Amino acid sequence: MTTTPRALIITAPGINCDGELGDAFESAGAVAETMLLARLLRTPSEIDRFDLIGLPGGFSYGDDAGAGRVMAQLMRNGLYPALAAALERGVPMIAPCNGFQIAVQAGLLPGPEPGMSWPATPHEARVSLVPNTSARFHDCWTRMTIPSETNCVWTQGLSCEGETGVLPSAHGEGQFYADKETIAHLESSGQIAIRYAEGENFNGSRNDIAGICDPSGLVFGLMPHPERFTRWTQHPIWTRLDASEKSEDTLGLSMFRNAVHHARSMV
Repeated sequence: MTTTPRALIITAPGINCDGELGDAFESAGAVAETMLLARLLRTPSEIDRFDLIGLPGGFSYGDDAGAGRVMAQLMRNGLYPALAAALERGVPMIAPCNGFQIAVQAGLLPGPEPGMSWPATPHEARVSLVPNTSARFHDCWTRMTIPSETNCVWTQGLSCEGETGVLPSAHGEGQFYADKETIAHLESSGQIAIRYAEGENFNGSRNDIAGICDPSGLVFGLMPHPERFTRWTQHPIWTRLDASEKSEDTLGLSMFRNAVHHARSMV
């Protein structure tokens, strides 16, 4: 009998993409359960029951102190050890948009040095997501590219071609920023998981970086929303796509299938 992996969606006040994230996991073959961060802070051991983890997008705690900052600090102080233990046992984690901002500030990305275990306490952030160069909130679909040398479990083996290799984005603070040394390290260690295609980098991200992973490839943070593109009817011009273009899974659903397949192999 095939074991069905269980996916945990961590939500909090202001989060608004938890439903889409749960649907994406279930469309890929997992069983999803949404749980408030407040509950997990009381009983972090709840995380041990799950095989996949999602940090959804939205405006956690209203982004009152900065995008993702309040939720990230709560996780750093009360949930980090449980999350690190889950990653040590091979649990894939996805963090789109506000989730990416949270994962960076909580010390989950870029993660430990290659070959090292997760530390007992989180690192200080070495990368950041800063305001778009336009200084405006931007909502659009963009063409993507996936590096062939990436370690990322979620994007492994995927390709982006033509009108089907796209994802939606909606953010005001999505410009990926790090110093040259850090970016060179991410590039050389296979931690660049996805990029904006040429001419599509609307937020000014360094090296066109749209998402990164930790060295193991389990933790995937990105500003686009793959959970919003799991059905072809969500594509902005789906009625004009050829049937051959819609014969495979969408880019978003393919990412979730990759992670569910990995989780199933670990159960």
